[in-house]
Amino acid sequence: MTLSRRGLLGLAGAAGAAGTVGAGAPSRPRPPGRVRTGCDRLAADGYAELAGRRIGLVTNPTGITADARHLADVLHAEERVDLVAMFGPEHGFRGTAQAGGSEGPGRDPATGLPVYDTYGRSGRALADLFTAAGIDTLVFDVQDVGARFYTYVWTLYDCMRAAALAGKEVVVLDRPNPVGGLRAAGPVLERPYASFVGREPIALAHGMTVAELALLFDGEFLKGAGPRLRTVAMEGWRRGSFFGETGLPWVPPSPNVPTPDTALAYAGTCLFEGTVLSEGRGTTTPFELVGAEGIDRRWAEAANGLGLAGVWFREAWFTPAFSKHAGRVCGGVRLIVHDREAFDPVRAGIGLLVTARRVWSGFGWRPDHWIDRLTGSDRVRTLVDAGAGVEDVAGDWAAGLARFAAVREEYLLYP
Repeated sequence: MTLSRRGLLGLAGAAGAAGTVGAGAPSRPRPPGRVRTGCDRLAADGYAELAGRRIGLVTNPTGITADARHLADVLHAEERVDLVAMFGPEHGFRGTAQAGGSEGPGRDPATGLPVYDTYGRSGRALADLFTAAGIDTLVFDVQDVGARFYTYVWTLYDCMRAAALAGKEVVVLDRPNPVGGLRAAGPVLERPYASFVGREPIALAHGMTVAELALLFDGEFLKGAGPRLRTVAMEGWRRGSFFGETGLPWVPPSPNVPTPDTALAYAGTCLFEGTVLSEGRGTTTPFELVGAEGIDRRWAEAANGLGLAGVWFREAWFTPAFSKHAGRVCGGVRLIVHDREAFDPVRAGIGLLVTARRVWSGFGWRPDHWIDRLTGSDRVRTLVDAGAGVEDVAGDWAAGLARFAAVREEYLLYP
């Protein structure tokens, strides 16, 4: 393994047989064409990156090996690794908490090791947690979904800052961006609107992996104030690949992202968290459904009339079991993505905001203007309120997106 991006590129393309994933039972054969994650490449290298270190693991149910074993269980059983603590992000180490929540501290019944809660902690408070845990190396292995406001990448950022304060090193195990990584899309955050759904100026759909983001965070934002950082690249992943092409098992990264199709829509329809409409939480297809009481078929007709590439909008009716409009029949739309390569989720989300405002008199933003945190400024909200169309809104963020795209290129690890 290596600190350099050039070396990582070599590692990412290196051939390798399916090795042992941990102590005990051997790994199952790796199907041809399956992507090898950073987790599995770490195992194939005999855990050399972790030798002689006291390890703290930041992960959740997505931190699994190619044969679907949890990394915490594998590392705990591995005599070459001294795993001493685990750390859970939003939703918790075992993934049981809903949005905006965590599981709190405790002890993992499978390994007997302490589990610390990182959610809501940053800076010195998080650094002190690492010190109390007695670790000297923090390993990060969490599946992202490719959207700036998905908090796991900011848990990574906060962990990097805190690790530097505490004198700990950080190892990031890479996983695929499930919606591909050919391009970035959407507005770039403006710093006055920074929060835990966006700490730094990156695009709404960043088109990067967690290891690439770690390198970007270190090079662009921490600028010498970061920790000693090592990243373990994947083998076999290509930027144009969607999750279903990786051969890897899908584990929902949070309770309301049950499938890769959910992740595909998420960067656009999560914007409805900032409105009075339901974003589909409390249904079996969250973020693929959006709506509210009193909406009729005119919304789907208006959205289809935009002619957005790669997606159809179908009239839909649903009753959320929890969250907004719980227990009440909602009208709305369901997104049907028929061309993943052409589909732009952020434009789709903007198109739905624009048309919802036009056809439904009940449209409104959350009173706290949460939409500004999600989009990264007040520009989307004010433009939509002014009656702007999709192209007007997208044109407003084009210059910032172009600048980010140029910076992003410096940190990409895969072809």
